[in-house]
Amino acid sequence: MTTVAPRLARSGRRGAGVPAVSLRDAALRFGERTLWAGLDLDVAPGEFIAVLGPNGSGKTTLLRVLLGLQPLHTGEVLVEGRAPARGSRAIGYVPQQKALPEDLTLRARDLVGLGLDGHRWGIGLSGRGERKEKVRVALESVGATKYANAPVGRLSGGEQQRLRVAQALVGDASVLLCDEPLLSLDLAHQRVVSTLIDERRRSADTAVVFVTHEINPVLQLVDRVLYLVDGRFRIGTPDEVMTSASLSELYRTEVDVLRVRDRLVVVGADAQCHAEDPEA
Repeated sequence: MTTVAPRLARSGRRGAGVPAVSLRDAALRFGERTLWAGLDLDVAPGEFIAVLGPNGSGKTTLLRVLLGLQPLHTGEVLVEGRAPARGSRAIGYVPQQKALPEDLTLRARDLVGLGLDGHRWGIGLSGRGERKEKVRVALESVGATKYANAPVGRLSGGEQQRLRVAQALVGDASVLLCDEPLLSLDLAHQRVVSTLIDERRRSADTAVVFVTHEINPVLQLVDRVLYLVDGRFRIGTPDEVMTSASLSELYRTEVDVLRVRDRLVVVGADAQCHAEDPEA
């Protein structure tokens, strides 16, 4: 049921041979309920992993483990060879798209800057000039320069999500954790956000762990899939995991996976199979 990343870093700019994320015999339980157990997974620098599964299968909770917010029940987890910790500069986090209050006057550039020092007091860099330049580059990288001084509450959902991506990347994170970052976005903004994330991982060997309820918007970007169902899981390429046989075994019922042009259609699984419980 488990596989290990089949490759090393794309360019060696990140530590060659050192997994960006490593889980060994990892298990997570809540009371008598097991979300997953025996999970072995190495995510290589520059690799794009999509995490799928039904409501409550533990997709978001996996990100909480990698963020250092949720301990494992058993097993080991490492990020860049170290135990994950809150506020780690090695990790960037893109949350679900949720509209910010219209009366929020925080400027776009200040929201992005929180990705550098929002988790601690003080500027945290060698000087204000260095901080300002990092924020400028991050804004430019996501095409948000023109509204850098605008109050974030007045921006569209797509513009706000661009800023969240910039905030996640401004600290030069080596691991990017994405929790349903395309949710509630229209197709055009889905393409923009997914392209920004893909460009970053290709240019900087940033590993991407991408929780999603729908694989089609990122299907062409994904290297491997981690599919979680009721304590069971499969890991492999989309062609290996997203099949009728594989999903039927996971769901323990007949599931059909159809290809319609360049899209996958899953028929017969739980109606909530691609919805996410915010608590799991």
